[in-house]
Amino acid sequence: MSSSSSILKISSAGVSLDGEEVEKIQVPLVFTTPYNPRLIKRAVLAIQSHSRIPKGTDPLAGERSSSESWNTGRGISRIGRIKSHSGPRGGSAAGVAGVKGGRNPHPPRSEKNIYQKLNKKENTSALMSAISASMNREFVINRGHRIDNLLNLPLIIIDDIESVNRTKDIRLTLINLGFSNELERLSDVRLRSGKSRLRGRSRKIKKGPLIVCSNDLGIGDACENLLGVDLVKAKNLNVLDLAPGTEAGRLVIWTKNSFSNLSSNILKSVKLNAS
Repeated sequence: MSSSSSILKISSAGVSLDGEEVEKIQVPLVFTTPYNPRLIKRAVLAIQSHSRIPKGTDPLAGERSSSESWNTGRGISRIGRIKSHSGPRGGSAAGVAGVKGGRNPHPPRSEKNIYQKLNKKENTSALMSAISASMNREFVINRGHRIDNLLNLPLIIIDDIESVNRTKDIRLTLINLGFSNELERLSDVRLRSGKSRLRGRSRKIKKGPLIVCSNDLGIGDACENLLGVDLVKAKNLNVLDLAPGTEAGRLVIWTKNSFSNLSSNILKSVKLNAS
């Protein structure tokens, strides 16, 4: 993949968008990074592990009873039994796994290390690879995005969109950019059954476009009510945003300023193989 030019779409103060080309911007070399799905998956799983909370059972669960084996000669197993001959548990097996009120044979341990680490260069290379994959039209379509009316990738928009603070204006902007089919796909929300309703995840919300901006001047509030549309600042961009579920190729909308900072920040941290 060679470096190419990208078309900048125009938006008028976040109110309306006619989709006309206003200028051409050179695509930075980060988009020439080879696609590495294994590295992207490692980076996503490492980031996901940072939000997990250690959990475990009580170390003494099932072992707080005084039990002793009755040995042989009774026609019963030699498993430990409650010493007391009175009470509801007198003479019943205890202290081992596989009996009523016994311990768990392999319980989860809170001291288990679930925090995964990733080298800085690997993390940066995974981020660059995920950014490069967002330019591949085939990857974007395979993720389920409907971009039939979209002619150019990556899609760059002027910085005026950062000051849009109304949801209907953002929706109108996306429709004028050619995302009407994509918004229709996101409107199909499916419900889960069972425990998920008690745990705040009863709805299955699909992942839609990701808007990358430099400054949040009100666009964050406008995007909150759009299902599937996410907003992230360029300095906080990570692999999890670009490859949800470890699958790269998310549809990304870049603001002009964030697109320029992309080439200046990432290319300084890691040297690209120009050959």
